[in-house]
Amino acid sequence: MTIFKVLGKTCGFFGYVIQYACITHCTFEYIGDFVMCSGPSMEPTLESNNILLTEHLTPRLQRLRRGDIVIAKSPSNPKQNICKRITGLPGDKVKGHFPKRSQVVPRGHVWLEGDNSTNSSDSRLYGPVPQGLIRSRVVCRVWPLNKISSLTEY
Repeated sequence: MTIFKVLGKTCGFFGYVIQYACITHCTFEYIGDFVMCSGPSMEPTLESNNILLTEHLTPRLQRLRRGDIVIAKSPSNPKQNICKRITGLPGDKVKGHFPKRSQVVPRGHVWLEGDNSTNSSDSRLYGPVPQGLIRSRVVCRVWPLNKISSLTEY
């Protein structure tokens, strides 16, 4: 009888582990997660090794606004994520890579730029970014602890 008791408790334990793994996966995939920022493109707002709390609902509901900081798949390297600020929405007139050349952001796209304009590869280089490449919106910086701050404008 004891072998069945041990087997039952073991199966129960693994059942809880699988449940919590599924809940954790769904939370990080559909609700929000933590992202480590690297590179100088968002300085001085964000620095390398800052850890950010992001949420996934706003991009899925297409409620992005000008000024939002987002995490997106890089249009030039899909294996890499980028952290940039939305500076143009569909229909906005923006300046591209050439100073005198402007263009209109097409429907279904956004214009992304780094806050450090002299050291950022962004839409000025690769053009408008499809909204489908945006994974999440940055809510706040959680690390380092002495710089915890909200990064939303509303």
